[in-house]
Amino acid sequence: MIRLFKHYVPHAVLLLGLVDALLLIAAAELGWVIRAHQIGMTVEPIVNRLPQLLAFAFALQIALIAVGAYGVASFLSLRFAAARLVVAILLGVAFLSILFFLVPPLALWRSNLAYATLIAAVSLVLVRALLGRMLGGDMFKRRIVVLGAGHRAARIRDLAGQPGANVVIAGFVAMGEADGIVADAIPRDRIANLAAHVVDAHATEVVLALEERRNALPLKDLLRVRTTGVSVSEISTFLERETGRIDLNSVSPSWLIFSDGFASGRMLSSVFKRAFDVVASLLLLVLTLPVILVTAVAIKLESQGPAFYRQRRVGLYNQRFDILKLRSMRQDAEVAGQAVWAEKDDPRITRIGRFIRKVRIDELPQTWSVLKGEMSFVGPRPERPQFVEQLEEHLPFYAERHMVKPGITGWAQINYPYGASIEDARHKLEYDLYYAKNYSPFLDLLILLQTLRVVLWPSGAR
Repeated sequence: MIRLFKHYVPHAVLLLGLVDALLLIAAAELGWVIRAHQIGMTVEPIVNRLPQLLAFAFALQIALIAVGAYGVASFLSLRFAAARLVVAILLGVAFLSILFFLVPPLALWRSNLAYATLIAAVSLVLVRALLGRMLGGDMFKRRIVVLGAGHRAARIRDLAGQPGANVVIAGFVAMGEADGIVADAIPRDRIANLAAHVVDAHATEVVLALEERRNALPLKDLLRVRTTGVSVSEISTFLERETGRIDLNSVSPSWLIFSDGFASGRMLSSVFKRAFDVVASLLLLVLTLPVILVTAVAIKLESQGPAFYRQRRVGLYNQRFDILKLRSMRQDAEVAGQAVWAEKDDPRITRIGRFIRKVRIDELPQTWSVLKGEMSFVGPRPERPQFVEQLEEHLPFYAERHMVKPGITGWAQINYPYGASIEDARHKLEYDLYYAKNYSPFLDLLILLQTLRVVLWPSGAR
């Protein structure tokens, strides 16, 4: 993987993104040339229309990212990839229409745009048909040797066996664990030279997955492996990179303290983030006010009770605040204000409520909290005080998520379904910790774009 602005991006995804960018520029140019020949116009040097070509490529590439066209499934299924491409192109053309209206010098003629869009659609599908399997194959995966044969090593084995995994296991080395469960692990005492063994396996990384590191760390072996040019990673670092979350089963306080992340130089980023929140929340409130009002009327017509309601949440530094939401449940959903986890197909949800939850309309009034500065657009979802007290008792490091301002959408929201239990909260906490540790404007932008995918293809909404 390549680390861009503290976020890990697979080599295959980056390569496919670069190929797509070149194809989109070429499609825009070819569309221009074809139309110019049709009307007998002289084709000027490409540099004269480079801004228009780049605008076309930029808009469609943003749409590709937003609909999840670079996800794992796109490398495994051409049908899935083609479906996402169709939606991305439609969104991209809509975005271009707005862009051309606002910035006329960037506009392509409608005939150019039609040709360019058709050529781009065909090219993108062909690239995935020809390169999809190869990019998702072992050629772009790292070969690793795992030191350990216990439960942690088995977790890495299971991860490598999942569709779309970015690693291939070149072998396991048992380090004398009493509870070894990886049957094909080679005992360390049968390997004369561990560094030579790793090199002979053509591995580029060694992952340390010992069950008990105290007095068991093979420092001499690891030093020799490292001097051969092979990287050495601890299991917590490896899982963070490969899964995009902080694994609570393997992480330790010392790892969180000494590992890279939680950078202090966030002042400038925070200023830009707050400026974006203010401008975007004002704009969104103005644009969505008709939707909010129509939804409020529909809620009132369907069931008794107020259309809006306030709910106490826990925010930055454990400060309490109230969020405003459109009511999606019956008025008597919670007796005496007792917080209750939402369930799948929860009978308390009204018909209107089920729809607005699917498309996230019920979250729109929360932009008022963003404008006031109690929330941000991107960050861990704020939880109710009753649940926070319960979760802090059961989940390690849960309090650390409150060191980041909560948000309407977040890394957990685009990667995990709606949380409705302590186990769900555990998984979402792992993503929240990853966001807090690796925060950057780039990650915020990626989350905002990917939120569109969650809205278009709701999964797990309750």
